[in-house]
Amino acid sequence: MAPQDKDTPPPLPEPLRVAVADSHTHLDMQGSTVDEALAKAASVGVTTVVQVGCDLAGSRWAAETAAAYDSVHATVALHPNEAPRIVLGDPDGWSRQGAREAGGDAALDAALDGIAELAALPQVRGVGETGLDYFRTGPDGMAAQERSFRAHIEIAKRHGKALVIHDREAHDDVLRILREEGAPERVVFHCYSGDAAMAEICAAAGYFMSFAGNVTFKNARALREALAVAPPELVLVETDAPFLTPAPYRGRPNAPYLVPVTLRAMAEVKGMTEDALATAVAANTARAFGY
Repeated sequence: MAPQDKDTPPPLPEPLRVAVADSHTHLDMQGSTVDEALAKAASVGVTTVVQVGCDLAGSRWAAETAAAYDSVHATVALHPNEAPRIVLGDPDGWSRQGAREAGGDAALDAALDGIAELAALPQVRGVGETGLDYFRTGPDGMAAQERSFRAHIEIAKRHGKALVIHDREAHDDVLRILREEGAPERVVFHCYSGDAAMAEICAAAGYFMSFAGNVTFKNARALREALAVAPPELVLVETDAPFLTPAPYRGRPNAPYLVPVTLRAMAEVKGMTEDALATAVAANTARAFGY
């Protein structure tokens, strides 16, 4: 692939015969309008998307967008990396909101109250992405992350919404906190990143596992082994767009219309036909998010 291709959107895949949902996307971070993204996705059989909030502003936008479009459902949350930025400040302006002062626990509580308010809305189908991220946040931020995660679990249970988990290099602690708090009725591990042993733990607990484009990467053997043992009735597909574009388009912009590429690779791993997996995934996503 020539270097100038990296900004070129990948071509439209062959349409799916059975319509599915993109269970996790960030339309607010993609290069097209919402209308364009939804039309392009629908043209290849991706007729529903779950728009995920990562901070208070993004969660408000997700709720507004879901209210405006029948094919969009929202989730609302403070991303695990957002919690330490609220508490400890973000002097480097790493997040989309630029440099920020430390607000302490009071600022985190205020932001969590805002999330709880949004979680009550009918078009908001989930609380997330929340969880733990030990890749981006050092030991100094762990207390804020954990406090935020526990609060999100409570919000999801209070409002009867799905809990959407971001778990990066934190598997044991995420599973432990879910046990300690008592998991909501519906839990989705977004961009599932555990191994086959963890997939069996999730399956036993009835947690949904959502697979993204990275399941197609050459070095992702452990992910494919996890997918192989994950029960078909607990598997979802997602883009996490604009991130994690599936092979052979890795490094180029991702969008909901690329779900078929990942779904076809998943069907191969599971030894299922494309239509059978699409049928399962469509039903699973509706069940997970209660729509």
